[in-house]
Amino acid sequence: MKQPNNTKLSRADFIKNTAVTAAGLYIIPRHVLGGKGYTAPSDKLYIAAVGCGGEGANDIHHYATAPKKNAVIACLCDVDDRMAAPRRKEFPQAKFYHDWRELYDKEAKNFDAVSIAIPDHNHAIVALHAMKMGKHVYLQKPLTHDIYEARILTQAADKYKVVTQMGDQGASCDGMRTLREWFDAGLIGDIEKVYNWTNRPVWPQGIPWPTQHPPVPKELNWDLWLGTAEYIDYIDNLVPFNWRGWWRFGTGALGDMGCHIIGPAFKLFNLGYPTQVTCSAVTIYSGIFEEAFFPESIPPASKLRYTFKLKDGRDLQLYWMDGGLVPDRPEELDADVNENTALADTPEANDYEGGTLFIGTKGKISCGWGGTHPRLLPLSRNKDVNVPKKYPRVEGDMDGHWWQWVDACIAGYGNAEVDSPFVGYAGPLTETVLMGNLLLRSFNLQVKGKDNNNTTPGRYIAYKWDGENMRITNFELANQFVKRKYRKGWGELTL
Repeated sequence: MKQPNNTKLSRADFIKNTAVTAAGLYIIPRHVLGGKGYTAPSDKLYIAAVGCGGEGANDIHHYATAPKKNAVIACLCDVDDRMAAPRRKEFPQAKFYHDWRELYDKEAKNFDAVSIAIPDHNHAIVALHAMKMGKHVYLQKPLTHDIYEARILTQAADKYKVVTQMGDQGASCDGMRTLREWFDAGLIGDIEKVYNWTNRPVWPQGIPWPTQHPPVPKELNWDLWLGTAEYIDYIDNLVPFNWRGWWRFGTGALGDMGCHIIGPAFKLFNLGYPTQVTCSAVTIYSGIFEEAFFPESIPPASKLRYTFKLKDGRDLQLYWMDGGLVPDRPEELDADVNENTALADTPEANDYEGGTLFIGTKGKISCGWGGTHPRLLPLSRNKDVNVPKKYPRVEGDMDGHWWQWVDACIAGYGNAEVDSPFVGYAGPLTETVLMGNLLLRSFNLQVKGKDNNNTTPGRYIAYKWDGENMRITNFELANQFVKRKYRKGWGELTL
């Protein structure tokens, strides 16, 4: 397919211009004098929002309604006018752009920070260039599409000394503090296993690549939407949501909810990189003894087991399940109790998005996604819990996740904490989540055997992971999924 030639990253000498603006040609007080440890005289944070619909709309809403009224939506950017229209109406004073590169080029002096909520495949490049300009970054989960991208963004956050936060708001919820207090108090002893699950996907997965290519909607800049991805003709019903089920754009159920749901165990036990991971996935059959592979589409259901080495030398087994799979029903639950609502959400909930179950030597604790609604099993134990609060709560509970980032940006790098910084938490967590996707892609990887038949050598083996070097050490073919190539004209991701 012919690739358009109007997507060069260096439009209007982009890199040159942003380097000049980064040198100090600013007119907003905060970043004229900004630097590590500096608190600017302004009490406002000027935000450029890249992505105006879906999660982007939610992010913008939280900045605009912060109790301190200390966030200003200075610029808006979206490739789809249908997504942008409500936000443009709500914030008429904000400068609007379709192309984030043009926004960065022309408005660098007019904003302090960038909030990014766009499809996964373009996360890293938009965030990295913001950090290179000295801008603080709020980036939706998962942090990136690829493992390598997550490592680069983590290194960039440290190098450029900017305040970063991943959009996994559960990290700031009261439940996370309660869980830490319960574990500190030894309510369930030493943790042996952790189960994580979600109702995702709620979009199509495990399907063949579409063959129909209708005209591009007039409101959508398809070429900009593709960004770093290989050029393809427009596909209907992909935008604004169903891209999540395709490997070239999204990261599936694990990418969508993994940072939310695996996050509590990762943070509470300081897990670091896994040493070994195994997986299984649903495959689609078409006829007797005939298996149909759809390599572009993410499997509709999967199960993974991560092995982590704890600081005391013990192994911790952490399980992930999606597509309707759930852990074995705990024997502490009465037979007529709905397992999902009892373990993952509040008892009165009608459905669920996911949850976590901690298995200890002295009992069990469950919570909803992100650490919400923690409870002991059997449920009758909860009426007698009396563990003192010793960790300060975030103002606004989960809503405070956005507000604390705004406050930290205003305070200046190193002067205030956030709950999901790229360095030390969000970056390594994202790498771990995406390492699971590396397995799922390798699981269905077909290789020609000696008899010229397709084989799947990546199935049902234990993958050994060298986290520091981002490599599978016992199945080399899997390493092709650590890093992808960007489309010509969109540059490379380098510090």
